[in-house]
Amino acid sequence: MVLTLLMGCTLVAAVYWGTGPSLRCEAPAHGPVRPGWSARTVVSNGRERCYHLYVPSDYDPAHPAPVVVSLHGFLSNPDSQAWISGWQQLAEQHGFLVAYPQGTSYPQRWNAGTTWNSGADDVQFLRDLLDDLNGVAAVDTSRVYVNGFSNGGGMAVRIACEVADRVAAIGTVAAAVTDLEKCAPARPVPVVAFHGTADPIVPYGGGEMQGDPWREGAMLTRGPNTFIGAEQWIARWAAGNGCEPAPQAIAPQGDVRGVRYTGCDQGADVVLYTVEDGGHTWPGGVAIPAVGKTSRDMAATEEMWQFFQQYRLEDQPPALSRLLGPH
Repeated sequence: MVLTLLMGCTLVAAVYWGTGPSLRCEAPAHGPVRPGWSARTVVSNGRERCYHLYVPSDYDPAHPAPVVVSLHGFLSNPDSQAWISGWQQLAEQHGFLVAYPQGTSYPQRWNAGTTWNSGADDVQFLRDLLDDLNGVAAVDTSRVYVNGFSNGGGMAVRIACEVADRVAAIGTVAAAVTDLEKCAPARPVPVVAFHGTADPIVPYGGGEMQGDPWREGAMLTRGPNTFIGAEQWIARWAAGNGCEPAPQAIAPQGDVRGVRYTGCDQGADVVLYTVEDGGHTWPGGVAIPAVGKTSRDMAATEEMWQFFQQYRLEDQPPALSRLLGPH
């Protein structure tokens, strides 16, 4: 059944954006950033990698801006992630930069701990992307935030485990989290997560993915994908942040209920929003056919941004670009 759902998602994505590499990456921009859309490339671990960048119309290189990095899911690409999440619309309102990195292999994906791994060093890619962006834009390095959907959500968690020195907070939607045993963040990292109780691809309660396409679709023969339940990995993260063991309930908002772990080290709260009967979808975003309900009672993108604004890396002062203004 899940194989059918995944193939349905692939068809939908293909109709709108395609599931392969973004065409925009074939004509990357160079030099200082300009308002609007562009694609940029960076060499990471000897491989040319690409990310899409949205710069708001009021961008001023004399004033360092926050950065949001949003990671697409399995079978997806930066165009699809932008379309589903709409981060660029919020960036235009609030004056921050949005980067949509592109995964590798086909179907495109992230090396986030599942059996779908591409083998790419995506952790280093994130570091190299931030270095590249710092060289062409005025970036507030104390306010870099990472989020992701599905496989991209799992990658966001891995980034929090390994790049806590550069990321102030993370957010996830339907995160495919498989392993936290080796996770050792350099500091407590605040997390806000969203997950639907009826997610047919990454089960809310965890467990093995049924109808795994790697096994049933004869794409590759690998072991099963077994996910940690949303409540379980969030509780483990909160414990790692030194939070109080009993979370506080958040007042329900339509079909969304939530809990917040507080009393955490360095104020690094951990929040989980649960969408009742929600599918493998981005709350408040563009609905994806065949993978369940998309909540209209909460917008994950806006809620994440509100959460992110509470946090910054205190030891990372804003840095002006080395290339200020037009040349």
